[in-house]
Amino acid sequence: MGDQEADTARIRESARALKRIRGTFAERANPADGYGVDEIGSQKILEAFDKFGSNWKIHRRQLTDELEKLYGIVKAAADSYDKVDHELAEALRRSDETGKAGTKGDGK
Repeated sequence: MGDQEADTARIRESARALKRIRGTFAERANPADGYGVDEIGSQKILEAFDKFGSNWKIHRRQLTDELEKLYGIVKAAADSYDKVDHELAEALRRSDETGKAGTKGDGK
């Protein structure tokens, strides 16, 4: 069986990046909010932006929900890797201590 290695620092940074991306998406509204025909230049364009804004709000919410789920999965993966690594290290330490204790009296 080959050695397996997980860069938990990189995994955790990925989780933090996902959380930042999620926050950015959650804060962004329709880019045309607050503008009228005078600023946009056309009622048709303004209506298109309004339609886009409504769709964007729905899709943005879906995207932020998915990013939140992905953040949780990535963070849980890093936590699990760290936990397993810690448990394996403890098991190896106990095994080494048991092995050393068993060889003390046999003259080796």
